[in-house]
Amino acid sequence: MTKMTRNKKSAVRKRKVTKTLHSQRFPGENAAYRKARDKLLEEEMALRRHTEAVAALRRKLPLGGKVPEDYVFEGVDELMGVRPVRLSELFAPGKDTLVIYSYMYGPNMERPCPMCTSMLDALEGNAQHISQRVNLAVVAKSPLPRILAFAQERGWRRLRLLSSASNRYNRDYFGEREDGRQWPALNVFRRRGGATHHFWGSELMFVPGEKGQEPRHVDFMWPLWNVLDATPEGRGKDWHPKLSY
Repeated sequence: MTKMTRNKKSAVRKRKVTKTLHSQRFPGENAAYRKARDKLLEEEMALRRHTEAVAALRRKLPLGGKVPEDYVFEGVDELMGVRPVRLSELFAPGKDTLVIYSYMYGPNMERPCPMCTSMLDALEGNAQHISQRVNLAVVAKSPLPRILAFAQERGWRRLRLLSSASNRYNRDYFGEREDGRQWPALNVFRRRGGATHHFWGSELMFVPGEKGQEPRHVDFMWPLWNVLDATPEGRGKDWHPKLSY
């Protein structure tokens, strides 16, 4: 074997050893870091593909059950002030999808759920973007003045807040237990042919528990956990957001 041939084979071996998923490098990183990072990157790519595949399956769901009644909530109209608002009125012209989050803030709760509040803090900032494509509302069982007072305290201005104090919406769509305690729930509805149908609901909290897993069901839309998942500290086993710090 000639010296030139040996050098070519050595160069090929080096390229195989140093081959990575992309050419970008952070200052000071070493080969061990890049090897571990590329292994993680493969999993992140797989997770992205799986996330998109799950979303595609969700979009293919057939229409669910027809909504049993045109629920009457209490809400605020910019022109008319506080007034009754029917579920059918939450569909703006040209938008046939409605997303409703059931907020854990019942009449017997001194303060609303800190976890729900944390998620709604983020949703408040995105509400105007979301509403470009679909309808969005937040429903709680407390009387409307109580809900609005907390919203003012929190600085919420974009979320459409409704009270379900006088209807069965929370009970029918798993935002309330039989004993009156509140549950968090995300539900999506679809208007089709003059009727409103349920399309999707966050059911992960109802499936049998898995070891090491909390009954999380809306993490995909909650920036808090996604940011913490990118850190060395992670979410923490016992840490949860508070209403104030």
